[in-house]
Amino acid sequence: MARSEPVEVPDEEHERLFERVCAIDVAKGAGKVCTRLPHPQATGRRVTRVWDVDAVTGDVIELGDHLACQGIEVVTLESTSDYWRIFFYLLEARGLRVQLVNAQHAKSLPGRPKTDKLDSVWLAKLTEKGLLRPSFVPPPEIRQLRDFTRLRLDLTAERTRHWSRLEKLLEDALIKVTSVASRITTASVRDMIEALIAGERDPKVLAGFARGRMREKHAALIEALTGRFGHHHALLARMLLDQIDTLTGQIDQLTTWIEDHLQAIPAAQPPGPGGPDDPDGRGRGCDHRQSCTCLLGAVARLDEIPGITPHGAQIILAEIGLDMSRFPTVGHLVSWAKLCPRTLQSGPKNKTGKPGKGNRYLKGVLSEMATAAAKTDTFLGERYRRIVKRRGKLRAMVAVARSILVIIWHLLAAPAARFRDLGPDYYTTKINKDRKASTHIRQLQALGFTVTLTPAEAA
Repeated sequence: MARSEPVEVPDEEHERLFERVCAIDVAKGAGKVCTRLPHPQATGRRVTRVWDVDAVTGDVIELGDHLACQGIEVVTLESTSDYWRIFFYLLEARGLRVQLVNAQHAKSLPGRPKTDKLDSVWLAKLTEKGLLRPSFVPPPEIRQLRDFTRLRLDLTAERTRHWSRLEKLLEDALIKVTSVASRITTASVRDMIEALIAGERDPKVLAGFARGRMREKHAALIEALTGRFGHHHALLARMLLDQIDTLTGQIDQLTTWIEDHLQAIPAAQPPGPGGPDDPDGRGRGCDHRQSCTCLLGAVARLDEIPGITPHGAQIILAEIGLDMSRFPTVGHLVSWAKLCPRTLQSGPKNKTGKPGKGNRYLKGVLSEMATAAAKTDTFLGERYRRIVKRRGKLRAMVAVARSILVIIWHLLAAPAARFRDLGPDYYTTKINKDRKASTHIRQLQALGFTVTLTPAEAA
């Protein structure tokens, strides 16, 4: 029987034992609070207390004072919908260490009764033994930025749906202008729709509103604008355009608020000696005596990456924050974003599981960035073209999105670092020529040929 050498695996930081813990099973109107403390007289025994606390500001503040007086080391909350927020925010403001955990990671053992009281006790027991991994919750200023960027994304998606409804309305009126124009959002199409709403029905007059390159399609526009646009179509189109204009104004207002908020948030402090930007510890990175730059500087540095726009950089910072100490390595960030496959190993079998859903806002913007970067003549574009040949478009897009996230981590981990593209010829220039030549020689010799190499310069 094969024998293996013993391997010492150090306990991680989150696996240590806590003496004074609190766990809250969160619901909409109240929370079931459980505290576990050392017994005042009996050594080695624990005292468990369970009670209800209403999910209102006054009661939660009172709870925070009570837990602070008892010397609670850590408070655990289950991420139940958005009901955990009032407990997390107020207890965090009280100075307590609060951790949010995934409900799937804290499930009770099968076969046991399912009650809120038993759930809170079980959560407290897992907490005191360090068996729960806390979820990432950004600091308050990043949470505010996240509220702005997420609402902007939602309003942008809603505006896109209104444009789709307008296009469907034009199809119902037999107006096929979107078959000629590149998209319905162009200024020329907007002018034509406004003229239709005003009562103009002559296709030649409507085609005269074309601008720029659309003027070359005058005959096709006349055919496309010949339809049956009625009075009720005009009423509905007016309503949809008003909704689109309202959403556009709100999106622009959110963009202004985001930029103002970015200027008000200080960026992370530069790394200390020996950090990512100062490997030999001589302090050649950022000047520690200078004040922190604002987050707009981080947005500008991320904007240098192919495929990333300023709006995309704002979303990235809102979702992952600026403090990369929350993700000790780039692998932690990639795993948290669910851009790597899960490993499923049982006995001699190794399977690759599907990645989880992750943060949909982060994965959505990374997908858009990867799509844009794949069309560029850069390292990321060449990486996509190499992978797509053997793995397909979807896997190639995920691989490029992961590469972008790796670059982002390195830029945020070292505030003085700047992006430098490796170039589309990176894969060809890093090839070991001698090793490649010997491989081809062996293949030709296996086919019965005698190979003699002559350098190109000598030839």
